[in-house]
Amino acid sequence: MIATTKKLTFAEYLKYSDGKDTQYELVDGELIPMSLGTGKHDSISKFLERTFDDESAKMCKNWTAQKFSVGVRSPRGGRWDTSRITDVVVLLTVQWDAMLNREAVIELDEPPPILVVEVVSELTQTTDYRHKRSEYAVRGIPEYWIVDHLQQVVTVCTLVEGFYDAVAFRGEERVISATFPDLNLSAAQILAGRN
Repeated sequence: MIATTKKLTFAEYLKYSDGKDTQYELVDGELIPMSLGTGKHDSISKFLERTFDDESAKMCKNWTAQKFSVGVRSPRGGRWDTSRITDVVVLLTVQWDAMLNREAVIELDEPPPILVVEVVSELTQTTDYRHKRSEYAVRGIPEYWIVDHLQQVVTVCTLVEGFYDAVAFRGEERVISATFPDLNLSAAQILAGRN
């Protein structure tokens, strides 16, 4: 669903307000309203945010996980800007701290996030599996998770030579992550949003 027909620049997008609480992504200059996720969507995102923070601390990494709060700018074929708001993102703490007094958007000239997660909903299946996958690969994000509770699968995409190699995990299979190698969670636990 497209909210406007007028193409916006990235600067106009950052200033845009329709007077409602609707959150928008910018895709090729068009505003795309983000629907409210289900309780399941939110519980998975919150569970992964906490899990990634815990794993980062165990690994003594200065990383932070954030949910529903960081935009990632990405180039697309046209001349219009694109900025996606991720369900969960893992980034350097120093990078997060730099956003405290500005829009929480990872710019094109900044290092990419370490890991991004999208939780699939009925409305976002094509976007999460196709569009965001190619955008995040071009952006150089090392690891992209697609958590699909509709199909009961967690797909971990690892960037190799500019493209994602994907491995799907189901049921009690342990999810393997290059970013978090000691992570000990099954696909079922992630899809349930709890241990």
